[in-house]
Amino acid sequence: MDSPAVEVTDLVQRYGRTTAVDGATFSLPRGQVLALLGPNGAGKTTTVEICEGYRRPDAGTVRVLGLDPVADHDDLTPRIGVMLQSGGVYPGARAAEALSLVASFAARPLDTAMLTERLGLGGVARTPYRRLSGGEKQRLSLAMALVGRPELVFLDEPTAGMDPQARRATWDLVSELRADGVSVLLTTHFLDEAEHLADHVVILDSGRVVAAGSPAELTAAGADEQLRFTATPGLPLGELLHALPEGLVASEPRQGEYLIGGRMTPEVLAGVTAWCATHGALVGDLRIGRRTLEDVFLDLTGRELRP
Repeated sequence: MDSPAVEVTDLVQRYGRTTAVDGATFSLPRGQVLALLGPNGAGKTTTVEICEGYRRPDAGTVRVLGLDPVADHDDLTPRIGVMLQSGGVYPGARAAEALSLVASFAARPLDTAMLTERLGLGGVARTPYRRLSGGEKQRLSLAMALVGRPELVFLDEPTAGMDPQARRATWDLVSELRADGVSVLLTTHFLDEAEHLADHVVILDSGRVVAAGSPAELTAAGADEQLRFTATPGLPLGELLHALPEGLVASEPRQGEYLIGGRMTPEVLAGVTAWCATHGALVGDLRIGRRTLEDVFLDLTGRELRP
């Protein structure tokens, strides 16, 4: 049986008195997609850099494709692809030149023309890197990570700065990589992206794993259905709860956006709309569903802004 593509056990990394990663443990099975999530400063970047072999951990073990990413760096490098969020390309290099240079280092590179067209870079192939838009730079970085036919690819914020069409094309490409047996470890702040792409999700906070599982497992665990709607900001939710069956909770996570949690019945739906009507509040965007990955993430890591 193959070992996991990435196996992290009791990982610890300190910077002076700051512990960036504090005993993190998780694994990525081969041929699957793992999303490593967390607020700013949670330890995601440090963890990924250790997996890529750029840092040696203070404690714990990391194995990537069965190898030590530091001690076996030369053997591992040809087998992985790394997508940087920014930089890494000479500003004056043309997009096609940069991709061809990376391809020249691979034993069996993908066809660069095919990859360029697939990622919508054909029109900017001769454009210097410094003149590319943010989304075009991201797509070029993705192409450079994939051109060497990696067994495992690290994607750092893969769709940052992309328009909706490019974002969807990137999602499709990641899904195809998984279908071809490529393992993918991605970090992203777009939680809908993680929910759409990932087989497994690991949420870090303050360097610790606070949740792990499939998106379905994380969103279903301990969660009843939820009723969401928009209305006049600042409604007295205590009064609303008194008009509804017992066992429900209510919140206004964003101004004018309301959430009723608990067991949903026709009586609950009718009670909410009737109460709002008597208070002169027009209900909009009314829908019932389970928690999203964003709900889980905010419940675990808090709603306050991080630096």
